[in-house]
Amino acid sequence: MDNYNVDYSYDKSLSSSAFSKLMRNVYIWMALALVMTGFTAFYVAEKTTLLYSVAQNPSIMWILLLAELGLVFYLSARIHKMAFLTAGLLFALYAIVNGVTLSILLLVYTRESVANTFFITAGTFAAMSMVGFFVKKDLSPMGRILTMALIGLIIATVVNLFVKSSGMAMIISYVGVLLFVGLTAYDTQKIKQMLQQCSQEGETDETSKVALMGSLTLYLDFINLFIYLLRILGDRR
Repeated sequence: MDNYNVDYSYDKSLSSSAFSKLMRNVYIWMALALVMTGFTAFYVAEKTTLLYSVAQNPSIMWILLLAELGLVFYLSARIHKMAFLTAGLLFALYAIVNGVTLSILLLVYTRESVANTFFITAGTFAAMSMVGFFVKKDLSPMGRILTMALIGLIIATVVNLFVKSSGMAMIISYVGVLLFVGLTAYDTQKIKQMLQQCSQEGETDETSKVALMGSLTLYLDFINLFIYLLRILGDRR
């Protein structure tokens, strides 16, 4: 009986240790992806010819946007069939391509307002992620509502591409901020629950891939929150 208690205690400790490490990796990988995106955006912004080639050529922009969508969908669908290193490299590639597309923001907004908005985003994201991690209430019902709201936001954004209403654009921006503030908390809780379950196996390639997808999810929440906040707070050139 004593041996059983010792073994059970050891397994529980191992699971807790694996969970802590995997959860920590989620934020480390997300932070590294943000760094790659930021450095890429500023590098492209410094290369005037390259920056204007991206900004003034719709074909290049569409190729970049489609490449981003393709990378996210491919990674989400195939991650369990690929090596962890391959999945990590695809995530890094996505972060770099995203940095190229985001570089045009530096043509529209001053660098000071971009930097200020980034820190505001970081503080907001950290606060809501902590809420998602520590709150006891199940956020699944809220997550379903937010998912439906996200679909509505995408439809409204597409419609406004043709309508080109500045008032509608501002409403979309405020709704986008509220939406991704909520999604940050919901996604954090969901990632925490998934890692608690799979960490019972310890730290393996499969559990690491779950953590990697978690970091991609939070990375997307951060980037979208940043863009919508920038539309509200950013100073245009």
